[in-house]
Amino acid sequence: MPARFKDLCIDAHDHHALADWWCAAMGYVRRPGEPRPEDWPVPIVDPAGAGPLIWVNRVPEPKTVKNRMHLDVVGDPAELLALGATLVRGRDDDIEWDVLADPEGNEFCVFAPRD
Repeated sequence: MPARFKDLCIDAHDHHALADWWCAAMGYVRRPGEPRPEDWPVPIVDPAGAGPLIWVNRVPEPKTVKNRMHLDVVGDPAELLALGATLVRGRDDDIEWDVLADPEGNEFCVFAPRD
């Protein structure tokens, strides 16, 4: 096995604001620990320990093209839109999920919870 999954990283121009957005959207919290310099990546974690560690990394450039890799989440698109996400593509006859973008334009797919 040449590799194994470790963490997930999301690039952001305002990495602190986007970390807070993803915390609100996913129920994550900033990882407790040592103080970090303002320009360092922000680690956020699932307090239940079920989800992966996510690093929100500061980058100087804005997002300009479609993601080649993205997150899939289970949730309520209306609640995510109310938090500040934007609708990229709604579910239709071709797809059974909604495609949204976070406040910095990073696309993610939202699937309805299955009972």
